Amino acid sequence: MSKKTKEQISFNMKRVKNKDSDIELLLRKELWSRGLRYRKNVTGIIGKPDIVFKSKKVAVFCDSEFWHGYDWANRKKDFKSNQDFWIPKIERNIERDKEVNYTLESEGWKVLRFWGKEIKKNCKECADRIQRVLEGTDD
Repeated sequence: MSKKTKEQISFNMKRVKNKDSDIELLLRKELWSRGLRYRKNVTGIIGKPDIVFKSKKVAVFCDSEFWHGYDWANRKKDFKSNQDFWIPKIERNIERDKEVNYTLESEGWKVLRFWGKEIKKNCKECADRIQRVLEGTDD
């Protein structure tokens, strides 16, 4: 397999979606089918949650494993090239997620985060959890 040029890598990275990703669409479709109405990618809320139930103060984030550092202690060893860029970048994303959670929770928001593979494998369970939180039957 040939190595990609910096231009090819840059082109690919620019095409990565930051909203309306497959995992977001999957979860939103399930929530919508249940009659749960939400806002998406609300810019006025710190962290710009993927799904927001503003009146209930519930913010939902659909986190991809790569960008948000799933199993980071083991995964960061997988980076073979450009480690000086990628490791700090992903670690800053992890730290930012914690900061966003803390800020939102201190403002009275309930924050739910789901990994992409969790949404793909158990979308209904993810929606069940959101629904329980909205109904006040789940912390």
